[in-house]
Amino acid sequence: MITYWFALVVLCWVLFFVLEGFDFGVGLLAPLLGRDDHERGAIIRTVGPFWDGNEVWLVAAIGVTFAAFPDWYAALLSGLYLPMVAVLLLLAVRGVALEFRGKADGARWRRGWDAALAVSSAGIVLLWGAVLAALTHGLALGADGQVTGAGLARSLGPLGTPAAGLGALTALLAAVLLGATFLSLRTTGPVRRRAQRLAAALGTGGAVGLLAVAVGTGSRVLLAGAALSVGIGMLARYGREAVAFAGAALGVAGAVIAVFTAHGAVVLRSTLDPAWSLTMTGAASSASALRLLTVVGVIVLPGVLVYQGFSYWIFRRRVASERIPS
Repeated sequence: MITYWFALVVLCWVLFFVLEGFDFGVGLLAPLLGRDDHERGAIIRTVGPFWDGNEVWLVAAIGVTFAAFPDWYAALLSGLYLPMVAVLLLLAVRGVALEFRGKADGARWRRGWDAALAVSSAGIVLLWGAVLAALTHGLALGADGQVTGAGLARSLGPLGTPAAGLGALTALLAAVLLGATFLSLRTTGPVRRRAQRLAAALGTGGAVGLLAVAVGTGSRVLLAGAALSVGIGMLARYGREAVAFAGAALGVAGAVIAVFTAHGAVVLRSTLDPAWSLTMTGAASSASALRLLTVVGVIVLPGVLVYQGFSYWIFRRRVASERIPS
């Protein structure tokens, strides 16, 4: 039962980072790939029907962690309190930007919200990348299962390491690559062509960077990421848009799984003493609570997946970025 719920927690995080990953990438790329207001509007419309539904997986991931692994939830969110608050504030800015952009006709109004969308998306991606890298390294957990320290250093210290910086840059590359492959799959006209070229260039350039870091650190995960990045770039260059997007999504999913399973049965490693690390068994709720949660999960989760899949099917057609004469 504990292993089942841990797998469900990881699945929720994978769905969040993959689905919101292309949302963040599209938000970042809108001012870069859109040459005018019409093209930028077309780019944003590709995620218009999906972005708020994709955010549900963050709520699900946090909620499932709280219900099934309360000690893990407490240590994680209290130890990284300030970065998590910053992520929530930036998510609010992004949501407002997406909703308010079309509420007025002025070009200056829309450019301002486009900038807010790009900046908030970039901030979210960088923070999440740093957080995931910090989780791989571990936190300063004490014997009571809580992060030690005081003041800003308690929450921000884990994000000030070289590993967190590398995680932030890797996440930015992944989000932009995911967004570019998504736009090449979901648009027509000039935006599609630019997105294809960008995905091809990012795939090659990203592979070189990941390979260099993999050689320096001996990381097999980064080495696999470099190989996948080369393949995505080649697929994008030859117009295999669906497969390129699937490859980018697979890479993000694999990276998230690698983070959460890096230490086996240890869900949160203590950098102070390995004996103080949180394990799946030690952080889990009681057996009766997990059985009750299983009943609820069996009823709710399939319905959410079916509904979201249905919405993607309904809005599956491409968005035209070229101007079509009336």
